[in-house]
Amino acid sequence: MCLAIPGQIVEVVDESNQLARVDVAGVRRTVNIGLFDDIGPGDWVLIHVGFAISVIDEAEATATLELLQAMGAEFEQELHELSESVIE
Repeated sequence: MCLAIPGQIVEVVDESNQLARVDVAGVRRTVNIGLFDDIGPGDWVLIHVGFAISVIDEAEATATLELLQAMGAEFEQELHELSESVIE
């Protein structure tokens, strides 16, 4: 299953390549933020296949995470796959 998962930007790790470290339910990984001009630490984004595809507010992020967590094993599998993927 492929989901767009909410994550909060923790830091921009490579400005020239538009990469940021994002926290998704305790899993941190690097994603591409190149679709957006003015986002940074503290902003919430929806992540799909290593790209931030939408900027969302904290209320939407929280509601979406709660819904995903209710999915149980499917969400846990998605987090596992996220934790093992790498963008460098």
